[in-house]
Amino acid sequence: MPSKGSEKKSRSPERSSFFPAIEKKHGKPASHWLKLLAPLRERSYVDQMALLQGRYGFSRTHANALVMYFRGSKSSRRFSTLAEYVAKHPDERGATMTKIFSAARKANRDAIVVIAWNQPMLKVGDTYVFGVSAMKTYLLLGIFNDDVRKQMATRFKDYEQNKKTVRLPADWKVDAKLLEEIVVRTVGTTRRRTRRGT
Repeated sequence: MPSKGSEKKSRSPERSSFFPAIEKKHGKPASHWLKLLAPLRERSYVDQMALLQGRYGFSRTHANALVMYFRGSKSSRRFSTLAEYVAKHPDERGATMTKIFSAARKANRDAIVVIAWNQPMLKVGDTYVFGVSAMKTYLLLGIFNDDVRKQMATRFKDYEQNKKTVRLPADWKVDAKLLEEIVVRTVGTTRRRTRRGT
C-alpha cells in the first residue's frame, strides 16, 4: 500500500499519462503549465524543474513529466526489445547479454525477456527473475529474489558483489547451469510462497 502522501505512479511510459493527475492535483490543464515553461525554453532542465517545484509545489515526478515533455521527450521508454537494447551496445557487452538471456530462457519454457525500467529483464509469469544492465566496461546482473541472491552469492565469489547486483566482466563466459539454477530457484521460491499465501 502506498505510504501517506505518496503519488500513484503511472504505469505507462508516456509522459502525458501523468497529465490527468497533474490537472487533478494542481487544478489546471497540462497546457497551462507547458505555457509557463515557454519563457524558460533556453534555460536548463534544473531551472525548469525549479519553476514547477519551487514556485508551484510540484512533486519531482510531476515536474519531471512536464519538463521532459516540454523538452521533446514524450516517453520515458528508450527500448522495446532486447535487440534494441543490444544494438546500443554492439560490443562484447551486447553479445554477452544476448548469450545470458538465451541460456536463461532455456531453463524455463515460460521465460520471456521484457524491457522494464529501460533494462532487459527475464520474467517467468508475473515474477521477475533477473535483469542485466550494460555499464561502460562491464555488466551488472541483478537477481530480484533476495533469498535466491543470497543462496547464489558463493557462486559469484570471484566477482564484485554489491547489495543487489553482481558485476560481471563484459566478456563473461556465460555459465548456463548457473543461470538455470537462478531461474529454477526463483520460480520454486515464488511457487512455495504462493502456496503458503505469503
